[in-house]
Amino acid sequence: MRILSNADIAALLPMDQAIEVIDTTMRSVSRGAAELPLRHVVPVGGANMMGVMSGALGEPLCYGVKLVSLFPENPKKGLSGHRGAVVLFESETGGAVAMMDAGLLTAIRTAAASAVATRALARADTTRLTLIGTGEQAEHHLTAMMAVRPITHLHVVGRRAEAAQTFAAHAADRHPGLTITHGIDVKAGVQGADIICTVTNSATPVLRGAWLEPGQHLNIVGASVASKREVDDAVIPRAEVFCDYLPSLLAQAGEVVEGLKAGIFGPDHLKGEIGAHLDGGPGRSEPQAITLYRSLGIVAQDLAVAHHVLGRAEREGRGTDVPL
Repeated sequence: MRILSNADIAALLPMDQAIEVIDTTMRSVSRGAAELPLRHVVPVGGANMMGVMSGALGEPLCYGVKLVSLFPENPKKGLSGHRGAVVLFESETGGAVAMMDAGLLTAIRTAAASAVATRALARADTTRLTLIGTGEQAEHHLTAMMAVRPITHLHVVGRRAEAAQTFAAHAADRHPGLTITHGIDVKAGVQGADIICTVTNSATPVLRGAWLEPGQHLNIVGASVASKREVDDAVIPRAEVFCDYLPSLLAQAGEVVEGLKAGIFGPDHLKGEIGAHLDGGPGRSEPQAITLYRSLGIVAQDLAVAHHVLGRAEREGRGTDVPL
């Protein structure tokens, strides 16, 4: 088995490559070329959880499992909120061939998935980005959004003013020439934005439909279980809604589950999977439409980028081989 560390992932999975891997993967998912049981979540005390995500891909042929701890207070300790491992198996005899750090892998693939959706759905002339959230996902989403749209202005919204200011300062160092503002008022922060990314740990809505403006594109990312939601009841009815995987959307997106149950909108309001759009299905209906990509995160994304990382590691001699 080849063991790959966080440093290996950082070297072997640049954002531009991750975006192309995820683009291909989402098309495969929507063609039915994957086995994707829904995520199994186990509470492990307080707000902490362990997620178990297993699956198999036909393109490329591989299968595996991600075991990940979700500890929302970790960033206060300087640690990723997602910690764990991805294990890949080879398809000929079923042996485990690789294990790699899941924290950075998850962060990069999640932002790359938002970039794929943004490239497909956001207006081509979008330049103004608002990030709601100041953690690890915000950092990677900034990189991802700049990879697919000519972002010139960034506004950062944080729950705490100090966190927003610190993130803005770091972003200025990494992206010279980018005009950056920050604050704690979400309503003010999304005014005039072309792209809005919610990347928070909030269990209750931080973004309201009444604040949205025609032509915006939203990436709703932070809430991955039905008991949490980042948007209120008015957001989904106002938007053209796309997702990574429809069964996940209908089971794990709280605002969708509750909206359907309450009759706020019907199943026909949901546009479907981003992979189907990439393969020629319906997309943004008009420039003034509000588009929304609801990211739940699926193991197909983890397996695809892990397979990519393993291939590069084998070619470049990175990682540590250990006998089992």
